[in-house]
Amino acid sequence: MSGSPPALRALIFDVDGTLAETERDGHRVAFNRAFAELGLDWQWDEALYGRLLAVTGGKERMLHYWRGVDPRGAQAPDAVELIAELHRRKTRHYVDLVQSGAVALRPGVRRLLEQARGAGLLLAIATTTTPDNVDALLRATLGVGADEMFACVGAGDIVPRKKPDPGIYRWVLERLGLGPEACVAFEDSPAGLCAAHAAGLRTVVTPGVYTQREAFPEAWALLDGLGDEHRPAVGHVAGRAWRGVLDPAQLRTWAG
Repeated sequence: MSGSPPALRALIFDVDGTLAETERDGHRVAFNRAFAELGLDWQWDEALYGRLLAVTGGKERMLHYWRGVDPRGAQAPDAVELIAELHRRKTRHYVDLVQSGAVALRPGVRRLLEQARGAGLLLAIATTTTPDNVDALLRATLGVGADEMFACVGAGDIVPRKKPDPGIYRWVLERLGLGPEACVAFEDSPAGLCAAHAAGLRTVVTPGVYTQREAFPEAWALLDGLGDEHRPAVGHVAGRAWRGVLDPAQLRTWAG
């Protein structure tokens, strides 16, 4: 019928904090191991790391911190090389942590991914964490061939700017061949929501341990999780209270 909204075709997921609580239990620990490995006395505890998450991108986060504790050192000629080496080592430690089972998917994530595929929806990833990090998490939590679940994986430095810039979402939409009105994004942070919203995407926000006290005024849906039969999700959708288990049928109802 003329004027009807486009059918929901794809779900696009952020990774860190959205698919899994990777920041506290994975990335933070990996950063500290990389610092120790190179003899730095930097130590990021949970509270400090939570504040540093306001800076998106691992290399950018380290440089921001360095400028705060040692401005002169951060301007040294070899500073960029040291940041790059730290990031390489941090990625290796993160992959080891994930492969050891130290990081698990958030409740309901596997269920929704499998249900979405069964319902004929495309799945995609939109993150600026490195491809190695994404691949390690998907393989460790979803098994070999997990990457084949996703029609498109946008990760790393394939776009010049990090979230809240919408570039990574626009890159994914272009490769899916879909407009934002046919997709729903999943995020956990203000920067991620800003990126998705600027790309024109309706966004389901499920705050994690580091973002549960943040405000998300532009969220299409703001829920405490995805829910399951034993613990329904609660929150608001388009300003209305909602309680239940988020599945493809519910998303299609909301999108319609």
